[in-house]
Amino acid sequence: MKKLLLLSTIIFFCFSVTAQDFFSENFNHRKKYIILANPTVRNLKTISYLVNADLLDINTRKTKFVGVYYTGQNYDFNLTRDYIDKNDLKNFYLHEVKADLNENNLFEENGCTKDLKTIFENSIGVFFFGGPDIPPAVYNEENTLSVVTDPGRHYFETTFLFHLLGSYRNNSFNAFLINKPRYLVTGFCLGMQTMNVATGGNLIQDIPAEVYGAETPESTLKSGRTNLHRNYWQNVVKDSLLMGINLHTIQFTGHPFFGDNIKVNKRLTPRIYSSHHQAVEKLGKGMEVTALSPDGEIIEGLAHKRFPNVFAVQFHPEVSALYENMYVRKFHPEDTPMSYNDIIGKKSVKFHEKYWGHISQILRKAKRK
Repeated sequence: MKKLLLLSTIIFFCFSVTAQDFFSENFNHRKKYIILANPTVRNLKTISYLVNADLLDINTRKTKFVGVYYTGQNYDFNLTRDYIDKNDLKNFYLHEVKADLNENNLFEENGCTKDLKTIFENSIGVFFFGGPDIPPAVYNEENTLSVVTDPGRHYFETTFLFHLLGSYRNNSFNAFLINKPRYLVTGFCLGMQTMNVATGGNLIQDIPAEVYGAETPESTLKSGRTNLHRNYWQNVVKDSLLMGINLHTIQFTGHPFFGDNIKVNKRLTPRIYSSHHQAVEKLGKGMEVTALSPDGEIIEGLAHKRFPNVFAVQFHPEVSALYENMYVRKFHPEDTPMSYNDIIGKKSVKFHEKYWGHISQILRKAKRK
């Protein structure tokens, strides 16, 4: 009898780790859960690094991560499940959302609504990561300069953020956060763009072409190094040490997010990791601008006017190479190779640490219900 009980316990434990419908099972309601949208192996490694480096400073005995994804995405999330199992990651779980999503049903109750509400009610916050271009049809535009590779992911993340925050696209919908306004919703790069699109805004489909009138890599480079949001030198010359990104500065607006929430001097112009060719154009419902590019042309940060813990940035504060001397790269062919950590400098590293400190504080204070 004891052997049978032990075997049952082992089977239950293994199933609870590998199951991909976490919130449908008998999970531990005493824990706090943070949602990770698009939980690829790479994104799990990123979160693990942030936790292990104490940048994301949370109590991992009480707080767990649940990767939530849509069955219609292109990525094989069995890879994530296997990664969790092989590395015995006891703080990570998975939940698959199954529904029929298309460009016409994202801004209304749909097949995801019930599942998303359960996920929201049993979690304290959600992260949205970077990635490829959103289908322009999602924000009512023709595709002129976007490269769409995984529409299913964008359908899901757009409707997820719509349910959380509401939208100009459906003003009668009651956003989930109305009932839990201090819930954390944050994103990086694509995550910020999706937040804006989900709340009814739109995007610049290609910064060089639409903002600077540059149609080729060579003409794009003429707009100036500080105005490049990724590195176009790699399209012009062959050099294995060229970085694919840019480490340019940003400036803060008069919005209090940077200064009050993130305790930094408003005159600071921190250097950040930038890797995108699209950007926020018309703002979505509730969105306010917190940061801009050096020339003021590109929105680099957003915050919600109603929900204090809803904010996102166009850059990538989650990249581990910003915090350690991991490898050396250069932006211009004639530059001296340096690590990202050395290029951005101590003041900018400190800025990023404070950014994660603010997120950590929100999560530590968060209540399950």
